[in-house]
Amino acid sequence: MLPFTRNHWGPPPARPTPINSPYPNRPRCATLPRAGHLSGPMVHPHRHKRVLIYSHDSMGLGHLRRCRTIAHALVDAVPDLSVLILSGSPIIGSFAFRPRVDFVRVPGVIKLSDGAYTSLGLPFAVEETLSMRASIMRHTAEVFDPDLLIVDKEPLGLRGEIRPVLELMRARGRKAVLGLRDIMDEPAALQAEWARKQVMPALDALYDEIWVYGRAGICEPLAGLDVPESVAAKLSYTGYLRRVAGEEPGAALPNLPAPYLLVTPGGGGDGAALIDWVIAAYESDPGLPWPALLVFGPFMPAAERDLFLARLRRDKRLHAITFDAALETLMRDAAGVVAMGGYNTFCEILSFDRPALLVPRVVPRLEQSLRAERAAELGLARHLPGDAPRDPAVMAAALRGLPAQPLPSSRLPAGLLDGLDRVVERVRALVGA
Repeated sequence: MLPFTRNHWGPPPARPTPINSPYPNRPRCATLPRAGHLSGPMVHPHRHKRVLIYSHDSMGLGHLRRCRTIAHALVDAVPDLSVLILSGSPIIGSFAFRPRVDFVRVPGVIKLSDGAYTSLGLPFAVEETLSMRASIMRHTAEVFDPDLLIVDKEPLGLRGEIRPVLELMRARGRKAVLGLRDIMDEPAALQAEWARKQVMPALDALYDEIWVYGRAGICEPLAGLDVPESVAAKLSYTGYLRRVAGEEPGAALPNLPAPYLLVTPGGGGDGAALIDWVIAAYESDPGLPWPALLVFGPFMPAAERDLFLARLRRDKRLHAITFDAALETLMRDAAGVVAMGGYNTFCEILSFDRPALLVPRVVPRLEQSLRAERAAELGLARHLPGDAPRDPAVMAAALRGLPAQPLPSSRLPAGLLDGLDRVVERVRALVGA
C-alpha cells in the first residue's frame, strides 16, 4: 500500500484552477523589490491596508497553519486589506492561499533533538542562515510597509531575527501584536526561557497588544510568570480559532471504507511513537471494527515511514498517506480522531465536533501534555499520557470506544471558538479599516 503524497519540497503539482476560485493553487515564489527602493515606505493615496505576519517555522506545521488561518479570516472580512506571511516552512508552497494573501519563504532552519538549530537546506553555518533570514525580513518589511505586524508565538523571533522589524514598526509609528497559543509550556520552563531571551522588556517596549488564542479560565499561558503590570495590561484573550473545511477535497482513497478513524501526528517529525502504538493495537486485536487512515506528516523520517508501511500492508483495515494540505476535510469526515494534541489539531477537533483521543508528546515541551490533560478535565477529549507504557491492549480499548465518546459540543463553553471574530475586530481597530 503506497502512501499518497505531494512533493513537499517544492510547489504542489499543477492543477486546473476554476475561474474566480478563491483558492488559486499555483506555484509561488517571492520576488523582493530592488534595493534602490529602500529609502522609505512607498506612499499610495488609496492603498490597501497591509498586515505582515511572522512565522518562524523551525519544526512542524503548527505555526504556518495558524498564520494561514488568520490571514484568510482577515481578507475575508476586510476587503481593502492584504496579508503577507514571512515563513521558514519548506512546504508552504504546498498550501493554497486566498487572493490578497501571499508569502515570502526565508531559508529554513530546523531544531535538533538537543535543542540546537541547524540550516535545513543550505550547507551553511546556522549563524549565516539566520543572518540571511533577518536581512530578508527587514528588507521585506521596509518595502511592504505594513500597517500592522503580527508575530506568532516567538516574541523576538528565532534568535532575535524579528527584532529589527519590530524596531522598524516602532520607528514608523505602526502597530505590533504578539499572538500566543493557549499553552506555551510549563511555567517554570517558560519563565527561564523568557528571562534568558529578555522577552519581558521587549514586550513592554516593542508591542502594542498581546493576544492569546484561547479562553481565560481554561488555559492561561502566562500564569505563574513574573509579568510586569505594563505587559499584563496589553494581554487579551480572543478564544480559540475556528476552522472550516475548504473547497479542496481531501485525499481520494478508493479502498478506504467509511466510517474511519483519522490518526494524525501533525507534521510527523516526532510522531513515530503515536503511529507505532496505533498499528500495534490493530496487530494485537483483529476484532477492532474501525478502519483507520494514518497521515504520517511531511516531516516523518522516510526510514520510519517505510517501516510502518511494511506493517500496514499486512492489515487491510489500515490505510496511509504522507501528507494532505486539506486535512480539515479528512477530519470533518472522520468518525473519530487520534492525535498528539497540538494547538491546530485541537482547534479542528472542536470545530468539526469529532470525538478525540489525545496522546501528547512530553518533550521538548509539556505544552501538548498540559493541553490534553485540560481537555480531558473539561470532557472535550480522552487522554492517554504520552510517556505511559505503550500497551497495545490499552490503545485497542480506547480505539474501540472512540466513536461512541460524547461529542465536544456537549461540553463546549459558549463562545470558545470565536477567536477569529475577535482577531478581525482588533485588526480593524489597529489598522483603521
